[in-house]
Amino acid sequence: MDASARASNAFYLDRQARRESNARSYPRRFPVALKSAFGSTFTDVDGRTYLDCLAGAGTLALGHNHPEVIETLQDVLSSGLPLHTLDLTTPVKDQFVADIFDTLPSGLREEARIQFCSPSGTDAVEAAIKLAKTATCRTDIVSFRGAYHGMSQGSLSLMGSLGPKGSVGQLVPGAHFFPYPYAYRCPFGRGGEETASLAAEYFERALRDPEGGINLPAAVILEAVQGEGGVIPAPAEWLRAVRRVTRDLGIPLILDEVQSGVGRTGSFYAFQKAGIVPDMMVLSKAIGGGLPLAVVVYREGLDLWKPGAHAGTFRGNQLAMAAGSKTLEIIERDGLVERAAMAGRRLRANLERIAAETPYIGEVRGEGLMLGVEVVDPAGRPDALGHPPHGPEIARMIQNDVFRAGVILETGGRYGSVLRLLPPLVISDEEIDQVSGVLASAFERLGRKAA
Repeated sequence: MDASARASNAFYLDRQARRESNARSYPRRFPVALKSAFGSTFTDVDGRTYLDCLAGAGTLALGHNHPEVIETLQDVLSSGLPLHTLDLTTPVKDQFVADIFDTLPSGLREEARIQFCSPSGTDAVEAAIKLAKTATCRTDIVSFRGAYHGMSQGSLSLMGSLGPKGSVGQLVPGAHFFPYPYAYRCPFGRGGEETASLAAEYFERALRDPEGGINLPAAVILEAVQGEGGVIPAPAEWLRAVRRVTRDLGIPLILDEVQSGVGRTGSFYAFQKAGIVPDMMVLSKAIGGGLPLAVVVYREGLDLWKPGAHAGTFRGNQLAMAAGSKTLEIIERDGLVERAAMAGRRLRANLERIAAETPYIGEVRGEGLMLGVEVVDPAGRPDALGHPPHGPEIARMIQNDVFRAGVILETGGRYGSVLRLLPPLVISDEEIDQVSGVLASAFERLGRKAA
């Protein structure tokens, strides 16, 4: 085989298929081998450039290879600092903790404690569950339909999606699922603003009911914007109701901000729109500046576990902490939280214009640069609310079409029928319009085929 063949996408994808696990997912949808990346774009080994609206599943707040983050990593590598420190402290770690605490809302910042976990969000969820059970001496956990909290045993137990659970069998017992206020596909068959009030009332009545069959839980865990579940923002009034009920009943409230945190939704943390303060926060993805890092931040009154009760060999990732501090500095300095809100409004307006021209979009929703387009099948039988059924095959067609046109975006939600857009916070207006134009063309082609 000559050198040019060895440098092709096909060469690397064939080797990957023969050597990697069948569980690999993204290469099946995006058959590329990456060569270089900068900002909101990456280039494959065949020399083709793509606009990246996946951004490491929301990890790359500053996009690929931000020059200041790269410079910071180079400084750490040349400093002599040990890169592997377990939970021993360093000046880099001390600065990172201070920087994270500066982002916390008042009411948590003043009494915060932090636990560094193995470097993935799912391990931070596991840690939060363990801490809640330790602090309360209870065992049950409440989650919500559509939730995604990771793929390890405990966090998988709290996942709404049944697909990953089907072949696993018994998971951690004591998980209870409540309706999430998904107004477009209202779990109560009502829709609109009534969805949030019904979900809040159902939640409170069930937990207060002495015949409700649910033990007082060790914690309630939720996403203020469900990501993998279909980009579903929780209404502020529902979040406030959940916070009130959990506070009244003495139940720790855990906010999973792994994907929605660090400015993505146009506020630093997605729950801040409701003016609430959780008892615990689970953070990962963007806090490491593109490198693996995960933490749990919680009220000091919950800090009841014994030394060594939660550990992880790579919880002392100094490069990730340095990159995280630099990322937080740049986000603050460059006003990227506000930029995410403005860019999100522009992208959403573009998507809503597309929706107005096609019968294949049921709803555009989300906050900031965490947006979803629910794809529907207009030829199918409407539900009780008059909405067409999910269109998973159509969503996959659109995803494939825009990929061929040079845009990477993921699907999610029920049956994979929601197109998810998670571009870097630094995406330009021109790039937003380019992404929108590619999507508009894909839906136009779909309409012509169906005509």
